[in-house]
Amino acid sequence: MRLTVRKTYKLYINGEFPRTESGRYYVVKNDSGEVLANACRGSRKDLRNAVQAARKAQSGWGGKTSYNRGQILYRIAEVCEARAAELADELQRQGSSKGDAKREIEQVIDRWVYYAGWSDKYPQLFGSVNPVAGPYYNFTVPEPTGVVAVIAPEEPALLGLVSRIAPALIGGNTVVAVTSEAKPLAAITMGEVFQTSDVPGGVVNLVSGLKSELVPWLAAHMDVNALDTTGVPPASLPAVQKSAAENVKRVVHFDGEKLGWEDGRLAQSPYAILEFQEAKTVWHPIGM
Repeated sequence: MRLTVRKTYKLYINGEFPRTESGRYYVVKNDSGEVLANACRGSRKDLRNAVQAARKAQSGWGGKTSYNRGQILYRIAEVCEARAAELADELQRQGSSKGDAKREIEQVIDRWVYYAGWSDKYPQLFGSVNPVAGPYYNFTVPEPTGVVAVIAPEEPALLGLVSRIAPALIGGNTVVAVTSEAKPLAAITMGEVFQTSDVPGGVVNLVSGLKSELVPWLAAHMDVNALDTTGVPPASLPAVQKSAAENVKRVVHFDGEKLGWEDGRLAQSPYAILEFQEAKTVWHPIGM
């Protein structure tokens, strides 16, 4: 009798799949209490490695043309389409019905395509030529914020993660994301999609674990430029926002209840890209 080869769920850092340096894990169960897998219980050192990888990759990713970043996000959608059955199965194992899992994966794919389409358009929407009283041109253009930490919502586990990291990525930022704590399996599998989708190592980093341990450290990290608190538990949100404000970190929060697949239009917008952009103003003399 042949034994099934069970999947080992690891972290995704710098384009690789390391186990947590702490050697710790936690048990992932479905809604019925059945044990599904052991997931890495990420540590502060894992996050440090992820932030360092994201910082190293940011200049290269932000320096790519908008069109090229759009091509890569579209490639992510292509690979998700090819692995749709596997991703849907991960969601079903964690409690979604077959129909709900199928709809969530379809919206995951559509969300990647949506933001890929904005890649070479958002600079025109949010940039401007400013009127000035003098012989000068004055331009305002959007630029990436830098390294963005994303706390993924618990539900929907995969669509919620994608909905928050896609706008950050298409805007030239690199991402360190803490996955859903209760349902991390599909999100961790998404790391395999990134690795086979022309995404450079370090551009996206996924760490599973306990949010109570990981989020405060990310909020206080001096080399993280922005923090998406969508998946932070409401009771912890004020303390996390205060910690982030103390090191002048940009804090973004989206209502996680609007991320469900039932009405996906609420969760995608070019203004989600703008949340992770800085405005750069350039003066140039006329005639030179």
